[in-house]
Amino acid sequence: MPDFTFTPTNRLHEERTHRIYSLLHHGDVAKDKSPARALAYALAHHSLEGSEAAARAGDAATFDWYANQPLTEMRGIFTLTVAGPRVVVSPELDQLPRSPISETPYYVIGDQTQPPPAETQTLAAGAFAVASDAGFGELLHQHAVVMCLLRSKSLGQTLDSWTITRLPGTVFMDHVNDPVILGRDLIHEAGHNWLNDALTATDTKIDDQSYFWSPWKQSQRPAFGFIHACWAFPLTMIYSAWARDKAEPEIAEFLTTYLNKQRPLLAETSADHQQAMKLIPDQGLRERLIAVYEQALTL
Repeated sequence: MPDFTFTPTNRLHEERTHRIYSLLHHGDVAKDKSPARALAYALAHHSLEGSEAAARAGDAATFDWYANQPLTEMRGIFTLTVAGPRVVVSPELDQLPRSPISETPYYVIGDQTQPPPAETQTLAAGAFAVASDAGFGELLHQHAVVMCLLRSKSLGQTLDSWTITRLPGTVFMDHVNDPVILGRDLIHEAGHNWLNDALTATDTKIDDQSYFWSPWKQSQRPAFGFIHACWAFPLTMIYSAWARDKAEPEIAEFLTTYLNKQRPLLAETSADHQQAMKLIPDQGLRERLIAVYEQALTL
């Protein structure tokens, strides 16, 4: 399975968490080496985003709430999973804000945040469990802390999911009420968070003038998006190949169909992927990206 431990990212998490918590007068939690460090990193960005929005709106009460309420210490908002305490929410999609910080809807934890119904927490915990069993536990521990479960759909319908760079460790996902399928999409979005952090941690600036053909989008894509796709889709292929052998027949058939669709798409990127990897100067990061890509090609 892929190795998701990356020392530059660990340093990034510690330093950025320290800066945010110092700014908001929460004290220094970044020195904590416990599993709560990943939680603190993700939630610090929610505090920062919430306080910035309050400041722009002139909402002193909300600003003070974020400044005096470390989100790691909020009671009643956490769902226990094998990856550690996670924040699972199920907001209505049409109630999520849009703003210049993101082209897509997003959600920021605040004083009104409540846990979802018990069955939703069970679904989320199940997704973390099956994905961890497949070898993705470290990825989810560090990069999937806040899970926003959106629309419930039927198996076979298009499932939309996304992340935004301003809220690392947060994922937004539709779902089909099945932990195995949710685990696949959780890995995909956590993978995007992992790569965003790794690029930042290694100070990698990807050439915005380089474009590659994306078979997933059926269009020319900037190198940044192409490299992301050639990382996140292989992760889901590796997971799907593992999970289908253990899933119920209907889910196993779905995952088999998914793999059959992904194989030719990934193979189509082979030549371009070699060129794109030349844009990643950090050897450790480049080797991880190539290893996952090549493993998926063998499936």
